[in-house]
Amino acid sequence: MHVQDSHWSPASAVAAGGMTMSAAGSGRDVSRTTPLRVDAQRNLEHVLRAAREVFGELGYGAPMEDVARRARVGVGTVYRRFPSKDVLVRRIAEEETSRLTDQARAALGQEDEPWSALSRFLRTSVASGAGRLLPPQVLRVSVEDGTAGPRVPQQRTQPGGTELRLVPDQPVAVAAVPVVAGEDDAGTSALLEVVGQLVDRARAAGELRADVSVSDVLLVIATAAPSLPDAAQQAAASARLLDILLEGLRSRPA
Repeated sequence: MHVQDSHWSPASAVAAGGMTMSAAGSGRDVSRTTPLRVDAQRNLEHVLRAAREVFGELGYGAPMEDVARRARVGVGTVYRRFPSKDVLVRRIAEEETSRLTDQARAALGQEDEPWSALSRFLRTSVASGAGRLLPPQVLRVSVEDGTAGPRVPQQRTQPGGTELRLVPDQPVAVAAVPVVAGEDDAGTSALLEVVGQLVDRARAAGELRADVSVSDVLLVIATAAPSLPDAAQQAAASARLLDILLEGLRSRPA
């Protein structure tokens, strides 16, 4: 790996970001626990913003060098704050999971009508572009025959039916990406729980198709957030696609 920053050394790494070599070796992201100098804090913000943009456009498979170029810093600066790509992916995924969870809770608490709550959550999440940065493990899905229990209680379907379910032990079908696990499971579980409440309410009200699961709703968020070079076209495409997908989720009179 070619490091673009000049005169890099362990001592300069400590001065720039407050990260010790032991912390870097452990793979911990200390950017949220160690006070930073103003310039180091500014670099961190540039890196995080660039990472959201690059991963949002190219997926979590994009190289760290692309993040560094977008942030206009040397790749060594990125690695001083995030000693591995997995650590950076975990940081971005945690933030997006938290943001989606907050959006789901807001919709749940502020909308009395079940369908309005679910559609508000979807529209807010798609408009924010969160679908392009959903944590990889949230989108790890597979079509199965429904014999095994779903990962979360809210993902229920009719007996004997098929569903698109979260499967924690199978690889992602669409791309090889770092998988966030361990302590991040709590954030993922919180997201699945609150989205499950939105799904349950809309289904109980007879407004959501009976076969729609939590993972289906999350896939709608991912699908309806295309990355287009023109911002106006992207917003229009997202809105139109979401309208079509929402119609597909609604129940129809027998």
